[in-house]
Amino acid sequence: MNDAADMTEEAARSLSMAAMRARGFGESEAAATVEALLDAERDGLPSHGLSRLPFYLDQAASGKVRATAIPLVEVDGAVVRVDAGHGLAFPAVAEGLAAGLCQVRESGLVAISIARSHHFGVAGAPVEAAARQGLMAMAFSNAPAAMAPWGGNRPLYGTNPIAFACPRRDAEPLLIDLSLSRVARGKVMLAKKQGQPIPDDWALDIEGRPTTDADAALAGSMIPAGDAKGAALALMVELLTAGLAGSHFGFQASSFFDAEGEAPSIAQLILLFDPARFSSGFLEHAETLFAAMQDQPGVRLPGERRYRLRREGGGQLTLPTALVAALEAHAEIG
Repeated sequence: MNDAADMTEEAARSLSMAAMRARGFGESEAAATVEALLDAERDGLPSHGLSRLPFYLDQAASGKVRATAIPLVEVDGAVVRVDAGHGLAFPAVAEGLAAGLCQVRESGLVAISIARSHHFGVAGAPVEAAARQGLMAMAFSNAPAAMAPWGGNRPLYGTNPIAFACPRRDAEPLLIDLSLSRVARGKVMLAKKQGQPIPDDWALDIEGRPTTDADAALAGSMIPAGDAKGAALALMVELLTAGLAGSHFGFQASSFFDAEGEAPSIAQLILLFDPARFSSGFLEHAETLFAAMQDQPGVRLPGERRYRLRREGGGQLTLPTALVAALEAHAEIG
């Protein structure tokens, strides 16, 4: 196992912000990114946490990510269009969500389309934020190609996460967050960095054989969740995100994990629903379903584990020493 270092969240925040400033990111764009990555760490999702930041910083240094990009927001009735400008996704998601929250009370339903974007981290984060405002929400993102169409042998689709959140009466929101591959590709990347094998049902090598080797998995393709059904859903997400936004489909997008080539230019779609505009008494009605679920032994509502880990964190993080060293190296550039 790699060496690890204990660090307070505040120390990790300070170091990460210093590294982003050194690479030319503005204060608000850096803050949106760092807070999203820290949230992932608190929720027990390190594959989408601070381990991503050195990749973002290397890409800013090479120009693959525009550190100075400012998201441009255009509101057109119930459609909110955001141009991330080949910057990081987190500021664009934050700006689009803010505009969408203003519009949804008027229209009842809003679609936020984010173009020329990048990796947007934990898909559940924006929908959870919306649910805490009393809204139902869905989020979709495409990603660089990692899965082949069913029956094919060449990756065309990303792992394309889907997230859904629903407000609850006097409780944390219901939160569903899943990748359309059996596991998120970031978990394979993390296993590679840690020199660990992966389960043999996560991915196929370049010859289409199951593999436990993370390098072979990254060169091959991820196995879709639900086999043909998961591949069909990944196609749907490609069209809802990159199709609507005019951005790169997965097979056209460059990697999130290296600093070479052009910007990935992928896309996200976030849908917001105001339940009050559909029927009265939604929260009470929804609780009848949740109560029926919880009446069965062993059933927990989606999102409960994430919230528990968040509560138990205590403001402390354990980070790989190599990650801390990489962030310190970037911070010293300035």
